[in-house]
Amino acid sequence: MPLDALVRLCPPPTDPPPAVDWAQAERTLGAGLPADYKQLVEEYGDGVFDETIWLLVPDSAYNDCDLYAQTAEREEILADLWEFEDKPAALREAGARVVPWAFEEGTGAFLYWLVRPGRHPDEWTVLYNEGRGPLWEHHDMGCLAFLLAVLTGTAETEYFGYLREVLKPTVHRFATADETLGTAGE
Repeated sequence: MPLDALVRLCPPPTDPPPAVDWAQAERTLGAGLPADYKQLVEEYGDGVFDETIWLLVPDSAYNDCDLYAQTAEREEILADLWEFEDKPAALREAGARVVPWAFEEGTGAFLYWLVRPGRHPDEWTVLYNEGRGPLWEHHDMGCLAFLLAVLTGTAETEYFGYLREVLKPTVHRFATADETLGTAGE
């Protein structure tokens, strides 16, 4: 099971993250959410994998990690962008859209789900956008499988190759948003 493999590779926080009201989250977003994402959030909560990939969660105390805030912000940014830049081919299908689930530290890059009409959330695949450029990369897998592939260096991606080349972590680490950003509200 991919979650078990991820937990072995990159231990989650010892204190469980706050519970998420998934029914409310799905109502707020106007769509269901993939089961693998729910597993990730329930195991890890908001925070960063290997100081690189930040996981977005519903109702995070940190705007940068809040799924709702980032979804609204990305929708606005992408709507403006696509007024003068072509949408990626995967998004030209009527009713197709993207919903962010993670972002890359310091780059402006986001990881999205490709939400296509008539597809169950568990069938959503991953789109990576470099953030400060027009390039998009499609990965025919869910978010948990993609995250695991990036951390193990097996992802077929142009964007995370430096993790293999430069970081080569022997021990993977997840740091909560509180550990990294300080306790919310302080």
